Amino acid sequence: MISFGCKGSDENPKTDDPKPVEEVKYDESHSLFKSYKGLVMAGYQGWFTAEGDGAGRGWHHYQKAGKFEPGFASIDFWPDVTEYSKTYNTTFKYAGGETARVYSPYDEESVDLHFKWMKEHGIDGVYMQRFVSEVKGESGKRHFNKVLANALKASKKYGRAISIMYDLSGSTSADMDFIVKDWEELQQLFKLFDGQENPTYLRHNGRPLLAIWGVGFNDGRKYTIADIQKLMDKLKGPTRKASILLGVPYYWRELGRDTENSPLLHTVIKQADIIMPWAVGRYNASTYLNVAGPNLPADITWCKTNKIDYAPLVFPGFSWGNLKNDHSLYNQIPRNKGEFLWQQIAGAKMSGAEALYVAMFDEVDEGTAIFKTRKEGDTPLNADGKFVGIEPDLPSDYYLWLVGQGAEWFHGKTGYGVAKPARK
Repeated sequence: MISFGCKGSDENPKTDDPKPVEEVKYDESHSLFKSYKGLVMAGYQGWFTAEGDGAGRGWHHYQKAGKFEPGFASIDFWPDVTEYSKTYNTTFKYAGGETARVYSPYDEESVDLHFKWMKEHGIDGVYMQRFVSEVKGESGKRHFNKVLANALKASKKYGRAISIMYDLSGSTSADMDFIVKDWEELQQLFKLFDGQENPTYLRHNGRPLLAIWGVGFNDGRKYTIADIQKLMDKLKGPTRKASILLGVPYYWRELGRDTENSPLLHTVIKQADIIMPWAVGRYNASTYLNVAGPNLPADITWCKTNKIDYAPLVFPGFSWGNLKNDHSLYNQIPRNKGEFLWQQIAGAKMSGAEALYVAMFDEVDEGTAIFKTRKEGDTPLNADGKFVGIEPDLPSDYYLWLVGQGAEWFHGKTGYGVAKPARK
C-alpha cells in the first residue's frame, strides 16, 4: 500500500482520557457479521478522482506530474467501465480512435456497482482504506468521507461486510492523536456502530473491528512501535472500545528482512485481536512454496499459541511500470491466468487459515486489482509506454469470480484443492 497526495496539517487535540468507569458494550443484535473468521475480504482503496466528479481533486491517483495524458499516468491497469452509469472522458485513445474513459468512487453509483459485483461473485466485503496523510487535509477528508458514505450505503444494500482501515504510510508520531479524533468523528458522523443503521459493519470478539496498517516496517517511518502501542491503548480503551487488526510486515515473527528488529513489536501484536502480514512483493509463483510454505504454518502456530487471530494476504499479481517510470516493471509478478492467486488461496486454506485478506479490490496503480479491468491488447495507447491488461482469453470479471471461489472454500464448501477451479 502506497500513500500519495496532500500532506495536510492538523492541531494535535488534547487526548487525556478520563478515568474509565465501565466497559462500553455494543449492541450486536442487528449485526450481520460478528467475526472475521470464515470471511474473504478485500482492501478497497477508493482514492481515485476524475476531472468533473465534484471532488475538486482533479485526476487524483490517475495522474502523474500533474497530468493525466499519454505518457503521464500512475495506473498500470485500465478499469473496464462498460457497466458504469457515470464515467469521465480522458485524453487517452484506443487504437481505433475511441476516447478512453474512467470512473470515480466519489460517485455513489460507481461504488454501488462495486458492491453489486462483490455480491454477485460471493466476496464477503472490504476494508475501506483511510490514508492518514490524505484525510488530514480538508479535500482528502471530504473525498474519503464521501466514498465511505457511498460504501456504507452499498454494503447495507448488498449485505457485504465493511470495516475501516487506517493506512499509516507517510504518517508521523504526531498523527496518532489525529487518528483517535478522526475515528471518533466517523463513529458519530455515520452512526458507525448502530446495528440498525449499519448492520454490516464488521465485528470481531464482540466489538467493532478497526484495522491499522503499517506497524513494524523497517522502511524509515516517522512513527514508532511505541506510538502504535499508545494508539491501541486509546482505541481499545473503555470509552472507544474496538477490536484491532494490525497490518504488519511479512517477516514479523522473525523480526527480519522487512521488519524492524524490535521485541516490542511482538508485545504490541499480542495486544491486537488479528494480524495481517503484508505479502505483496514478497514472493512470486516460483518462490511461493519456499517463502510461504514454512512461514504460513509457523505464523499460524505462533498466533494460536498467543491467542491472536491471523488473516494471511493474497494478491493476483503485481505491476507498477507507469507508477515507477520503468517499463521493466510491467507485470513484475505475472498473474498466470489466476494460477498465482489460487496458489496463495489454497496455500492459506490448507495451512489452517480461517480468514483471508485480498489485496486489492480496485488497486490499478500497482496492478493488484481484482475488479473488472480491460484486457491485454485492448487498453488505451500510452505514448512509448503501455497499460497492462488481464489475459485476453479471460472475461473481465475472472478475478472477482476466482476470489469468490476462494470465499466458498473458506465458508466450508467442499471440492476445492490445490488445482485452480475450472469456470463452467
